[in-house]
Amino acid sequence: MKTLVLLTLSFTFVICNIYAQSFNQEVLIEGKDPVLLGKINKEILTSKMYADWFLKNYEGYQPESNDIAIIYKKLPEYTITTFFGSWCGDSKKQLPAFYKILEEAKFPLERLTVVGVSRERDEYKQSPGGEEEGLNIHRVPTFIFYKNGIEVNRIVEEPITTLEHDMYMILQNEHYIPNYNSVAIVNDAVEKTGPVKFQKKAKKLLPVLKKEAKSLSELNTYSNVLFYSNQKEEALVVAKLNTLLFPNEAYTFENLANKLYQTNNLEEALKNYEISLTLDPTNESLKKSISTIKEQIGV
Repeated sequence: MKTLVLLTLSFTFVICNIYAQSFNQEVLIEGKDPVLLGKINKEILTSKMYADWFLKNYEGYQPESNDIAIIYKKLPEYTITTFFGSWCGDSKKQLPAFYKILEEAKFPLERLTVVGVSRERDEYKQSPGGEEEGLNIHRVPTFIFYKNGIEVNRIVEEPITTLEHDMYMILQNEHYIPNYNSVAIVNDAVEKTGPVKFQKKAKKLLPVLKKEAKSLSELNTYSNVLFYSNQKEEALVVAKLNTLLFPNEAYTFENLANKLYQTNNLEEALKNYEISLTLDPTNESLKKSISTIKEQIGV
């Protein structure tokens, strides 16, 4: 039985369809499509609201049979946790194909956990139950493979080749590096050292990261995920590192300045907004931000 709950968040009216069971929580935000949050199962994906994209991409995907044969033999030793966004184009493409592969490989779906995450700023890439905590979920979909409770590897956002061949490589213990390896490198370093020590040693990572990072958005997105999951110190050191990695890109400094401003580091925020403006001198939004801070600090 469904219960309708009316919420007001930041002057946005939100209507939540809360299911009595622990699965398939659907959130409706005025003016936007429904969003699935928390643990879900295939049943909700084949319902009227999501069937257009799910069934189309499920039925249209034809996995490679040779890879399926290996997956069939090896995959029952594993459990899988998948994070996706029902609002995300990559998730709409990859999740149905992933289900198709699992079902052709006769994988028991009770060994699969699928979790929907939010796109709203203050809950960015988060789920109501916190299933993403500590797992470095910065892109969706993310498919994490566990053996004996330990993560073996993951597929991030999209496969390197095809989903089934990437799975084949993971299950065969072949050398497989997921997309966004720059984020994995930085995340491991921050977790090992903490944000203060990391900031002192961050420059040493630049030679490696310059080879790995394909765009400024990789660490920018990661820093946003950290920031809105209340890891603000970590978010700031990652954003600062990205300005060193992409020193000629205005948005890296703007992204850092935004976070500094929100943490009330006004003078540092002003400095980085001004650097951003020198790189993007026609940006009116930057000019307004600079003017606002100058008024606040009396410059």
